[in-house]
Amino acid sequence: MTDNRNTILAVILSGIVLIAWQYFYNVPQMEKQRVQTQTQAELAKPTPQTAPGSTTPGATPSANAPANAPAAAAVVSRDAAIAASPRVKIETPSLIGSISLKGARIDDLSLVKFRDTVDPTSPPIVLYSPSNTASPYYAEFGWVPASGSTARIPDQNTVWQQEGIGSLSPGHPVTLKYDNGDGLTFRRIIAIDDRYLFTLKDEVSNVGNAPVTLYPFALISRHGTPQVSGYYILHEGLIGYLGEQGLQEYGYKKIDDAKSVGFNVTDAWLGMTDKYWASALLPDTTAKLQARFSSNLVGTVRTYQTDYLQDPQTIAIGGTASANARLFAGAKEASVVGINFPFAGLGGYNKELGLNHFDLLIDWGWFYFITKPMFLALDFFYRLVGNFGIAILLVTVLVKLLFFPLANKSYASMAKMKSVQPQLAALKERYPDDRQKQQQEMMEIYKKEKINPIAGCLPVALQIPVFFSLYKVLFVTIEMRHAPFYGWIKDLSAPDPTNLFTLFGLFHYDPTQLPLFGHYLALGIWPIIMGITMWFQMKLNPTPPDPTQQMIFAWMPLIFTFMLAGFPAGLVIYWAWNNTLSVLQQSFIMRKNGVKVELFDNIKSTFAKKAIEKT
Repeated sequence: MTDNRNTILAVILSGIVLIAWQYFYNVPQMEKQRVQTQTQAELAKPTPQTAPGSTTPGATPSANAPANAPAAAAVVSRDAAIAASPRVKIETPSLIGSISLKGARIDDLSLVKFRDTVDPTSPPIVLYSPSNTASPYYAEFGWVPASGSTARIPDQNTVWQQEGIGSLSPGHPVTLKYDNGDGLTFRRIIAIDDRYLFTLKDEVSNVGNAPVTLYPFALISRHGTPQVSGYYILHEGLIGYLGEQGLQEYGYKKIDDAKSVGFNVTDAWLGMTDKYWASALLPDTTAKLQARFSSNLVGTVRTYQTDYLQDPQTIAIGGTASANARLFAGAKEASVVGINFPFAGLGGYNKELGLNHFDLLIDWGWFYFITKPMFLALDFFYRLVGNFGIAILLVTVLVKLLFFPLANKSYASMAKMKSVQPQLAALKERYPDDRQKQQQEMMEIYKKEKINPIAGCLPVALQIPVFFSLYKVLFVTIEMRHAPFYGWIKDLSAPDPTNLFTLFGLFHYDPTQLPLFGHYLALGIWPIIMGITMWFQMKLNPTPPDPTQQMIFAWMPLIFTFMLAGFPAGLVIYWAWNNTLSVLQQSFIMRKNGVKVELFDNIKSTFAKKAIEKT
């Protein structure tokens, strides 16, 4: 009965891992190959649409809602687009780029601490790009006039003037000015910290001959459908925590179908997120917002936008009005974004700015109560030892210690089961044709020896949530991106770069590009080490009497070796190390319970059997 249960468990677990690998890795990879990379022209940004007549909340203007599609502009290089307009330089320890004085857009940002590849000399990550490039992505702030107003308001074509000189840097804000010539003067003060936060204050003074009603707005716009990782466990697209409506996530396909989704909220933030980078609007937590996610087909280009309008402000003759805004544009570092978790100690912007669950900009997933502690443990040990690979090994030991009492009971029960194997074998000889009687007598033996027949499942069951949480952390947290181990592992979040089928670099070709089964031909050194440790763990137990079970347990290490070969190297290292610790722990418990450790005997018998079969 126990053998059958263990066989069923092994088959189920193998199936779960196989299906998960196929769903989360293989299918998205094939889908990514199917999608063709194409250059998309960015269209000139339409003028904001004004509201009909009223200034009531139900009829407020929509920030930069698309009008009729203009003709497509010619696509130019990013450098050419940046050089085409006067700019204010941005220089911080984390960001470099510029603000375009045409439109006063923040549309040129690169993350200097992060590179395209593990090569430190590779180009920095580009986050924002101007209009007329292949992939425009920018943030814009300003005012929208009430319906019927004839006041000239600065738009995307307005050229602002910088007051004073100098670049935007921490502690050195810049001021931009625009005079519409009809009595309205607009000023924008932009400050930046040493991480990824822009703080903006817009002021309008009115010396004209009539009051003016304006709506403050902010938007993030992205032109062209971005390529995404395509994994179910990771959200990429439009995101926001919108007051009492909570976390709202819209993938690009979902918002394409919905076209536009509106929210009337306070205490909200909203933006767009990639796997490691994000851009988000962070209005005052007390501001009343008409927030929106939208997707529009302008000409042949799909544009995505998150925006909000605040309540209108009427500026009397001789009066002024002001509006505050904030923009996050950068890497989703946990220490910067923040972790909302007991005793986490990582407040970041979430705590500093009093934001509403800004930590959810990082996709911790439904099982955040497991994923966050896993990250915090890894981060703690990393700060001690300076290497995330060593941190993974230490966390594995910590997990082993936490579950040591439960695992000991399990291994002790397994040891007792091995000690009664002769009695079980005798039962089969005594009742060769009566399986029901065999089962009854077997359960009596288990009851007498105080053996739990399903105890062997516990170590595997305990490993599943740890495996998942580590996989999630390796996959979604930027701290793991390009985190090296030792030797050839330069990125723990990527698969082992070596390959058995190229004789580890002797032959210079990529076997994974072969049709049909090429994706199975990525087998590095660490997956092989993992497979060997798993084989040792299987050999620690006696050979099952049933031929089907023998076949399953014989092939399982090889199957897992190929399945896990495409997983992040950090996860494979964890599995190999966990297998090694399990072998040591189980051997110790077996000796303690007076049961012979048959690891080397089983290995010898395996090779001896193969030698006999050959002769």
